[in-house]
Amino acid sequence: MWNILRTRLLQGQRTTAFPASAPELPPRFRGRLALDPSLCDEGCCGCVDVCPTNAIAKKNGLALDLGRCLFCSECVDRCPTDALTSTPDYRLATTSREALTLSGEPLELAQSLSADIAKRFGRSLGIRVVSAGGCAGCEAEVNALSNIVFDISRFGVHVVASPRHADALIVTGPVSQHMLGALEATYRAIPAPKFVIAVGACAISGGPYAESPQVEAGAASTLPIDLFIPGCPPHPYTMIDGILRALGRPVP
Repeated sequence: MWNILRTRLLQGQRTTAFPASAPELPPRFRGRLALDPSLCDEGCCGCVDVCPTNAIAKKNGLALDLGRCLFCSECVDRCPTDALTSTPDYRLATTSREALTLSGEPLELAQSLSADIAKRFGRSLGIRVVSAGGCAGCEAEVNALSNIVFDISRFGVHVVASPRHADALIVTGPVSQHMLGALEATYRAIPAPKFVIAVGACAISGGPYAESPQVEAGAASTLPIDLFIPGCPPHPYTMIDGILRALGRPVP
């Protein structure tokens, strides 16, 4: 027992100080893509051609859909004029699907869902997680929210085993046909008031599986989504930031 206590003492504080202070991210972290249409070469379509999910379009100027983006950075590497650049900004969550489509303007970050949601769930929120055909990438990052480093329970947020105990639903994956019924049943079982969080490109738009007849076009095709958290997969900091914003909690 003494050795266990001594080891824990030597480890010190393991839980991140976020949001009291900015998170420490590795130098190679791929955050939000920055878009500057004024630098775009009209004759170049390299970024459009290389994008695996058709997240980039050049119909009426350059536009990027973060809800489809896999953050692979292939477009950044292909762009000869730096019209597309990668930033370390982890803040990606929005409360509207339209806000995820960028044409050079700043990303409109998530706002408090409502005064009622903030009042009811601002200090205690139960979340039921449904993996609707995901690859386990987003699921692994959602699981990391409960570990000693991120410890989302310090905000009163807990992952629960039953939808009857939940206040919100996190959906990951593109919603495969065999999970559609289970997802809808889970949503119906959560008592009102409730809200739904789409985590990852697959849950938002279908991701790389969007054209497959075996999946839906993301969770928004079958459920009303209140919070969109893009990424492939999104970082735990991105999810914590988005959830706290949706609850009206202060974040940097």
